[in-house]
Amino acid sequence: MVGFININKPVGKSSAFAVGRVKKLFGCPCGHMGTLDPMASGVLPVGIGKASRLFPYLLDKEKTYVAEFTFGYETDTLDDTGKKVSDGGRIPARAEIENALPFFIGNIEQIPPKFSAKCVDGKRGYELARKGVDFTLSAKTVEISDFRLTEAKEGGAFSFEISCKGGTYIRSLCRDLAHKLGTKAVMTGLTRTKSGAFDLNNAMPFNELSDLKSAEKYIIPADSVVDFEKLFLDKKTAEKIINGLFDDIGVKDGTYRVYNETAFLGIGVAENGVLKIKSYVR
Repeated sequence: MVGFININKPVGKSSAFAVGRVKKLFGCPCGHMGTLDPMASGVLPVGIGKASRLFPYLLDKEKTYVAEFTFGYETDTLDDTGKKVSDGGRIPARAEIENALPFFIGNIEQIPPKFSAKCVDGKRGYELARKGVDFTLSAKTVEISDFRLTEAKEGGAFSFEISCKGGTYIRSLCRDLAHKLGTKAVMTGLTRTKSGAFDLNNAMPFNELSDLKSAEKYIIPADSVVDFEKLFLDKKTAEKIINGLFDDIGVKDGTYRVYNETAFLGIGVAENGVLKIKSYVR
């Protein structure tokens, strides 16, 4: 089995737990793209079998989130699952927040949360943070294309819609927005609504992961999630390339979705007319 399933992960379940359910159901190796914390919900793309080899071509795709930030206090995890470390922050007005949002559009520098999977000397940040180890994480450049306030709620909470590239930490964005406004805030809700070709419209309800027939209806073909130009090879040429004999097939340099006469083979890269399959999924 090769393809993708887009799971609508519920709050309270880890990404690893969700992938484990898919692996058990299909009886083959599986992997997920873009971890969602247990307190978050939404789109979790899972590669079935060799489809996971296509993840490197999906990592720079845009993702969209609906997030809730609550102003007035801060926690060690930057979300409402952590220990409160400070409070007494003021609740900014809606107009103040909206005026600050353009500051975070484009390429910005962001320091990841200490409670994250970022590594420090071979150790995960969350492992060190849980042990009370003092450490620092370097700032990284992330890309945010849209950041809009959509609703003001009670108790200092506001809803936002955020579109960004992979690697962006929404919890850090919450912290930095609050600091820009001279106050404090934590992320109190998060739903990923889109990740590249995957969105909530083609997501599988988590409770259907117990039935193979139901799950099979949600399988997304591996070649449909990447948008490179298609390249079709005859049987002889395809066999040579699969076996490592890189033919000069006279195509322009670039990246392609490569097919033989009957199936999608994987992602191929042509250089000086010579084609090599980089991510073989058959």
